[in-house]
Amino acid sequence: MADLFDSGSVPEPSGHRPLADRLRPKRLADVIGQQQILGPEGPLTVMLASGSLSSLIFWGPPGVGKTTIARLLADETDLHFVQISAIFSGVPELRKVFEAARIRRQNGQGTLLFVDEIHRFNKAQQDGFLPHMEDGTILLVGATTENPSFELNAAVMSRSQVMVLERLSLADLELMAQRAEQELGRSLPLDGPARAALLEMADGDGRALLNLVEQVTAWNVEDTLDSGALGARLMRRAAQYDKSGDGHYNLISALHKSVRGSDPDAALYWFARMLEGGEDPRFLARRITRMAVEDIGLADPQAQAVCLQSWQTYERLGSPEGELALAQAVAYLALAPKSNAAYVAYKGARKAAKETGSAPPPKHILNAATGMMKDMGYGAGYAYDHDAEDGFSGQDYFPEGMARAQFYAPVERGFERELGKRVAYFAKLRAKRDG
Repeated sequence: MADLFDSGSVPEPSGHRPLADRLRPKRLADVIGQQQILGPEGPLTVMLASGSLSSLIFWGPPGVGKTTIARLLADETDLHFVQISAIFSGVPELRKVFEAARIRRQNGQGTLLFVDEIHRFNKAQQDGFLPHMEDGTILLVGATTENPSFELNAAVMSRSQVMVLERLSLADLELMAQRAEQELGRSLPLDGPARAALLEMADGDGRALLNLVEQVTAWNVEDTLDSGALGARLMRRAAQYDKSGDGHYNLISALHKSVRGSDPDAALYWFARMLEGGEDPRFLARRITRMAVEDIGLADPQAQAVCLQSWQTYERLGSPEGELALAQAVAYLALAPKSNAAYVAYKGARKAAKETGSAPPPKHILNAATGMMKDMGYGAGYAYDHDAEDGFSGQDYFPEGMARAQFYAPVERGFERELGKRVAYFAKLRAKRDG
């Protein structure tokens, strides 16, 4: 039974093979994209060069090369490649896979076990991998589209290294399209804008792009098609990938920038264009909420609430009545004061957190829950702000040895103007205390 999951027992397919299968890379160097892990200094490259490949979790969207890279890693390390899917496998199947890997190991060959959709295994099933990972029976490579921090056991995570795979860029997709044309022996019957639209329809998914390319090259057309003709022919297909077939990304970019540019008329126009193109209003509700967070922020804290309320109203009313609530939110966002100060501060704080690693908080702001912790200095010297003058102690809350940083710089617009006064006020008090 285990042989059903064993790549070594599957014969070469005959007859028609999908384009995505025919273009599967033969070497890691041929993989398109993912240079953050496969580049000269990428973690996978370093692992292979040092001969110390560990168990891995590939986290990324569909169609970016998770299965392909796993298969090529087995080739590079002379490991036997076995692939299973958590959707179709249970404990009995896993036992047979582990037993086959054990026998294979006794015969001098290791096993790279690739588990697709690994997050779909429950805790007990995930725990079943641990002894076989620890004794070297298998080298586990799991693939997931979900955040492994939430979906995978801590024990599995501690024994694996997470590799984040990214959506393919337009340049990556163009290179893939060129390889497809070489394989098929013909060029796509599309003009420049239509070709760009096809790449956008793939939404960073290489498998989706190759399926679209195969479909387009099968059309019997005499002249090149423009984006309008392409959109008409692929409307239904594109909708399956959350596209309207009407310049999806161009239009959402136009809507976003019109809102950022405080032009309610242009914003409503592009909003209406997307609805007319068949866009899902829920997608628009999500995107305009993101605009409120990213481009308006604390300059108008009410903006986010307006978006969420309009989203909720749409869910209750449905189409077409509920779309008016979303339109009102678009107009509100366009006229709201703009600030990305909190967004910039967040990115700065994340960067500093990454650079400072595991630096602990200063002891004076740690709770002394036990006598031993109190003896170690936990909580010693903490100033209770409510007892301080002005309700502000001015203590340093950053890790010891880390210079105080300022990430948040409010702008002089909207409500953030008031927040700027508060920042300046506390800075003045802090300087007074320091003095």
